[in-house]
Amino acid sequence: MSSFDVVIIGSGPGGYVSAIRCAQLGFNTAIIEKYSSLGGTCLNVGCIPSKAMLASSHHYAEIKHFEDHGIELTGEVKINLAKMVARKQAVVDQTSGGVKYLMDKNKITVLEGTGSFVDATHVAVAKADGTTETIEAKNIIIATGSKPSSLPFITIDKERIITSTEALKLPEVPKHLVIIGGGVIGIELGQVYLRLGAQVSVVEYMDRIIPGMDSSLSKELTKVLKKQGMKFYVSHKVQSVERAGDVVTVQAENAKGETITLEGDYALVSVGRRPYTDGLNADKAGVKISDRGQVEVNDHLQTNVPNIYAIGDVVRGAMLAHKAEEEGTMVAELLAGQKPHIDYNLIPGVVYTWPEVAAVGQTEEQLKEAGIAYKSGSFPFKALGRARASADLDGFVKILADAKTDEVLGVHMIGARTADLIAEAVVAMEFKASAEDISRMSHAHPTFAEAVKEAALAATDNRPIHV
Repeated sequence: MSSFDVVIIGSGPGGYVSAIRCAQLGFNTAIIEKYSSLGGTCLNVGCIPSKAMLASSHHYAEIKHFEDHGIELTGEVKINLAKMVARKQAVVDQTSGGVKYLMDKNKITVLEGTGSFVDATHVAVAKADGTTETIEAKNIIIATGSKPSSLPFITIDKERIITSTEALKLPEVPKHLVIIGGGVIGIELGQVYLRLGAQVSVVEYMDRIIPGMDSSLSKELTKVLKKQGMKFYVSHKVQSVERAGDVVTVQAENAKGETITLEGDYALVSVGRRPYTDGLNADKAGVKISDRGQVEVNDHLQTNVPNIYAIGDVVRGAMLAHKAEEEGTMVAELLAGQKPHIDYNLIPGVVYTWPEVAAVGQTEEQLKEAGIAYKSGSFPFKALGRARASADLDGFVKILADAKTDEVLGVHMIGARTADLIAEAVVAMEFKASAEDISRMSHAHPTFAEAVKEAALAATDNRPIHV
């Protein structure tokens, strides 16, 4: 029987990063993955492929405005969806192959098969050929991730009533894509197909899209996407989703009890994700699972069984790849006797639409609910020379700072390149920067990052320069 210092179940961003860090720290490490491709949901059917499709569709959308830049095209610009999907898959394969390279480089044993507990120190790996190998581990890290959620009355057939996984490999551009759920995944994939020519309708139970983010971001993104042609039905509760041939009918009811009926050729069910522990047999190791299906952990991500840890989507907190990576690193370093920490308030959230949406820290709604006195400063992208030069005028940066100390409490952005700009805010908040600190830092001109400086000036004493 093979024996390891650390065995990790799941090779998503949390799992493979944890494996690498464990190996760096000198642990004899193994990682178990039930699929033939490493990288989990994020690399295979989530973050990476969706961004590839967003990038391809963004190029197509931009071509329509090339003449504004003095670039004249002759002939018709056409969509080759099959080629676009093939490119997406090539990106996925390259990225997953990169993870395999890193496993080999760090001398990490990769076991292909479904991992399940035998007891607290043994894991069975059920392989595709029907055989089972049992391995021993001093420490075990559960990194089994999440799967798409649904509603009890919806039958997902993976053909016309689909999840995000199927939406990444459709054989055609939908005529009318009805999206159930206005969160990050639904909105991103909705914009992909909107750009490619589909009619897109979003049905959201809450009173706004991306409801977990600051309401000002939701309002601005709704405005921009409506301008692009997306339709929204917020404060609507889905009652039924039925398929008849190639037609999918979605019925939803608003707060007044009024019913709407939407007919499309595809319905994307995007109502969140659930922790995935199916077949893990956690009970055999004595590991507690909560009523919400999450593996219960303490502040050190340790389960009730001392040598077993859990990270990523399968535990409490935001379901984000970078959060899982931080947790995977943290557990590895704890096992090595180090004292790492994670400030969950400083895990940024991003929506990769165009304009991009990004945020870190507290929203205005959260500050109001907590009774914290704050001040706010905003700056519009349309006032930036760089934004005018590239015609990316939508959006703004908003900084929320403590009314007394001026410490930055939250930063909320929507606009070009905000997925990258948010890192400046994370660094600033990690070091307890004030709005004035940011406002006194030099920002290159002309850049989109100047909006951060100007928003900080607005938050400091309401003195932005360029608006």
